[in-house]
Amino acid sequence: MSGCLNEATLIGNLVRDPEVRTLQAGGKVVNLRIATSERWKDHATGDRKERTEFHSIVIFNEALGRVAEGYTKKGTKLFVRGQLQTRKWSDKDGIERHTTEIVLQRFRGELTILDAPRSSGSDEPRERVTERSAPARSMAEDLSDDIPFSPEWR
Repeated sequence: MSGCLNEATLIGNLVRDPEVRTLQAGGKVVNLRIATSERWKDHATGDRKERTEFHSIVIFNEALGRVAEGYTKKGTKLFVRGQLQTRKWSDKDGIERHTTEIVLQRFRGELTILDAPRSSGSDEPRERVTERSAPARSMAEDLSDDIPFSPEWR
């Protein structure tokens, strides 16, 4: 089926430090747990309500994993873009379990630290760290020289 899209985008806070594991093949995988919250006012009672969701993030992308490992910790606010994937397994009692995760594949995904921790003794925030799996291309790079353009359009 053409025209399908599987993309999840979150902005949330890490609920614990990143967990880094080494795969048998030698690569690394970084696991994050992010909380997102929704707040609203209950019109019937006037009470403020809040619902928090917890999301599992799995990073197979080497560059994004290095950013997560080196620049994030519990409480860091992140922007994450990846694909939803459901994994099934049997636990030690033989009961089938499943989980849905947001996966940043080897050549896909995006991770942006939105509130990098401040350096000690400084009121200035550190530089914002952004990594994407593929470098952004400018519109000019996408245009072919075979297409004639009028000089006033450039």
